[in-house]
Amino acid sequence: MHHADLDFDVTTGIRFHPFEIMLSMLIKLGVVVVIGPPVLGVVIFEVLLNATSMFNHGNVRILRSLDQVLRWIVVTPEMHRVHHSTYINETNSNFGFNLPLWDRFLGTYREQPRMGHEGMTIGLWNFRDVKHCAILLGMLSIPFIGKVAGYTIDRRNLKGS
Repeated sequence: MHHADLDFDVTTGIRFHPFEIMLSMLIKLGVVVVIGPPVLGVVIFEVLLNATSMFNHGNVRILRSLDQVLRWIVVTPEMHRVHHSTYINETNSNFGFNLPLWDRFLGTYREQPRMGHEGMTIGLWNFRDVKHCAILLGMLSIPFIGKVAGYTIDRRNLKGS
């Protein structure tokens, strides 16, 4: 659901399948049980996680010169937008939601999309129909459809960088 969004805005940052949310909650609960952080620490983590997700999925423009400095400290919307490209090698970049350090360290940082931000296509090649991208029941069905429903991987998104 998250990557099927045809637009990139603050709602993209909160758009997750209920099963994904439940799995995420189970993993976080397991970490809380094992590590035993204070309740305040867990609350602060969740607030920061959601605030940064909404920020870096925000449809905002930051002055290019400021963005170039900020993306060394925090994941900016322009930096993370590349991750939502339909091209697989761009989708497999800029994973960070908070700290850009990890993408830079692990070699998954990509400064710009190949078509530029104005020319890039957001979403998934396989799901361009509004019924899967904007209607709740269609979005909820995404994990359960595939080749059976006639969807196959479009090789356009597998071309090199």
